[in-house]
Amino acid sequence: MKSFNVPGDHPGQHSTGYRFPYGPVCIIAPFNFPLEIPALQVLAALFTGNKVLVKVDSKVSLVFEQFLRFLSYCGLPLNDVDMIHSDGPSMETLVKMTHFRLVQFTGSSKIANKLAELLKGRIKIEDAGFDWKVLGPDVHEFDYVSYVCDQDAYAISGQKCSAQSFLVAHENWVKKGLIEKLKELAARRSFKDQTISPVLTWTNERILEHQNKCLKIPGSYLCFGGKPVEGTKVPKIYGCFEPTAVFVPLKEIVKNFDLVTSEVFGPFQIITSYQDEELEQVLQILEKMENHLTAAVVSNDPLFLNKVLGNTINGTTYCGLRARTTGAPQNHWFGPAGDPRGAGIGSPVENIFF
Repeated sequence: MKSFNVPGDHPGQHSTGYRFPYGPVCIIAPFNFPLEIPALQVLAALFTGNKVLVKVDSKVSLVFEQFLRFLSYCGLPLNDVDMIHSDGPSMETLVKMTHFRLVQFTGSSKIANKLAELLKGRIKIEDAGFDWKVLGPDVHEFDYVSYVCDQDAYAISGQKCSAQSFLVAHENWVKKGLIEKLKELAARRSFKDQTISPVLTWTNERILEHQNKCLKIPGSYLCFGGKPVEGTKVPKIYGCFEPTAVFVPLKEIVKNFDLVTSEVFGPFQIITSYQDEELEQVLQILEKMENHLTAAVVSNDPLFLNKVLGNTINGTTYCGLRARTTGAPQNHWFGPAGDPRGAGIGSPVENIFF
């Protein structure tokens, strides 16, 4: 956390900037990264001299509690961090009662917007993303690109804010057999080997309801999946669903935009295809989306890359044949774009904003 010193335009004149802790801050962390996200945020807040209250999703909060006990064993003073196990409404009451100088929230856009109003803007968010991937007209490394598409959409059963939710493939990829290849890769996943996971925020019934609505769109069809995983003991309050893809014709997406671009926090994606002359329509669809977190442009064509990159905005856009939507290495920014409340992790300068 660097201060700064700027010389003035007269002898003896200069400006000096100092950084001070906010004071009481709050971290609200999600279920899908029960250690990494709250650990990064809590330690960053502590390193910069703040008093932290942390609330992790109650389904997984035991993980971070054990981490705090570990930190205490290593010498962290117990009074430096408070942790609460609670549901959402109880935490909302606490936020109303306590004058936090800043709240760091990672989770859904719905709750982020509610907290932003409640806190009158004293919040930094890393919220949802309906993340897209565009495959360009040049088909290279077919097996590798197909594998990455499968991983982006279905690793951890799609329960990452950066999961691939919308795959836009040039017709050359479809003719090559992309959908059939993705079906083959998805079929290898199994609950027994943990390549299919329980879905903690969507029930099977809710996923099926959304899927069936998408299948009512003219020209749509089920590519693969489409049903719950059988033979598990996952409680009904959670889901356990096969990797699923629904194809929706490009021309129908504009007519059914809100439905098609609704994020399912599970193993579900929308696939569409386009021709060369339809690229402008694709770009309009991508920029109409509200959440701009991550995206990928898979191509080695510099003109195509420049066209797509120059007409879209995201917190992180991966490009080239190795492009993916998921993955946040520590050498770059990871967070939403186009939102002044946006916060992220990654570079030393931008780390957490505490």
